[in-house]
Amino acid sequence: MPLSPATKVQTVPVVALGLLGGFTVARETGIRPLGGVVLAAAGVYAGRTWLAKRGPGVTVALSALYVLGFGGSHPLAKVVGPWPSVLAVTAVSAGASWALVDRRP
Repeated sequence: MPLSPATKVQTVPVVALGLLGGFTVARETGIRPLGGVVLAAAGVYAGRTWLAKRGPGVTVALSALYVLGFGGSHPLAKVVGPWPSVLAVTAVSAGASWALVDRRP
């Protein structure tokens, strides 16, 4: 199955899939590394578009936000609960991806 050209991919749904899907897979299967595979695959797929559309600086910034969001969701979950935490970090990461990459032609 060929991949879509990097410049044609909208990254907001990919970022959401990575964070929400990774969490869901880990939670439902009980296999945390499997959720990590979903998270990593989506991050790499989004990253290739970030790089193609906006270059290495934006790619590094959005990648860091994506990974830090994943890491930050764990302590945040202790305060607000797991789903609100994952939804919050997904909204921030996806929003940044939209603002910096997807909304531009």
